[in-house]
Amino acid sequence: MAYLTAEKKQELFGQYGKSNTDTGSPESQIALFSYRISHLTNHLKSNKHDFGTQRALLRLVGKRRQLLEYLKEVDIERYRAIIKTLNLRK
Repeated sequence: MAYLTAEKKQELFGQYGKSNTDTGSPESQIALFSYRISHLTNHLKSNKHDFGTQRALLRLVGKRRQLLEYLKEVDIERYRAIIKTLNLRK
């Protein structure tokens, strides 16, 4: 069974984006990446030698960091809001 269903994606986009179909805004992308990062982190806790997943996790963290930097430059208030709602350290 897939951990990230279409319904879960729509829920994330609806909660953090402008609408359920808002897949392109930085906030919705950051929320999606954060959900995937938490899932992969839990997977790696029980599968320590899954290096393919470890590499995918590092790539996702880098992508999320790039989006956060972009949002910080474009609109600091939106950046602060997404950091606060997702409980990210920065």
